[in-house]
Amino acid sequence: MKLLVVDDETKIRAIIRKYAEFDGFEVDEASDGMQAVSKCRLETYDLVIMDCMMPELDGFSAVCEIRKKSDVPVIMLSARGEEYDKIHGFELGIDDYVVKPFSPRELMLRVQAILSRGRKKDEINEESVFIFEDLKVDFAARIVSIRGKRCDLSPKEYDLLFYLVKNRNLALTRERLISEVWGYDFYGDDRTLDTHIKLLRKMLGEYARLIVTLRGVGYRFEA
Repeated sequence: MKLLVVDDETKIRAIIRKYAEFDGFEVDEASDGMQAVSKCRLETYDLVIMDCMMPELDGFSAVCEIRKKSDVPVIMLSARGEEYDKIHGFELGIDDYVVKPFSPRELMLRVQAILSRGRKKDEINEESVFIFEDLKVDFAARIVSIRGKRCDLSPKEYDLLFYLVKNRNLALTRERLISEVWGYDFYGDDRTLDTHIKLLRKMLGEYARLIVTLRGVGYRFEA
């Protein structure tokens, strides 16, 4: 993943680069807002660390320009911790605000947290709802319905069905299903899985056919 570090102080850019590269990031630098805007127009970054007070173009103005073309996450750095500056930054669409002097390690933890939230959001957006004919599985809302009528599943039945659907058309071993749905510390036997599969098929009615038994292996959701 690639970061853009924007600060007019060479030492600050150097220390952020050191910690970022240690965490496996590729790092690009800019010494003022104008350079940052130009680089964001030419390159794609996963996150921008932007100083607030810089020559040529300040960080707030640079973010305004970048936001016209990109919604890249931005962490703002500032020697000032006034509430107004923070509010102004968040109104412009920054993701976090860090006051100088700061801990480089903490800064990188904030970077990781923002990128992690972004990945989870992308995963949800990628497939928040699965639809097959009249069967609808809403992962975010944890709702399963057939022809608009909600299926009343237990929490574990939801978990099992969601895992089967998200891994549809894959052969899933009994061991994998038990470990992923019940957890590695589960001490029950295979009959627990079989019982839940039986209950799921009953609830799915005509769509029970989508859960296929693989003899000697496990199950597969075919759709």
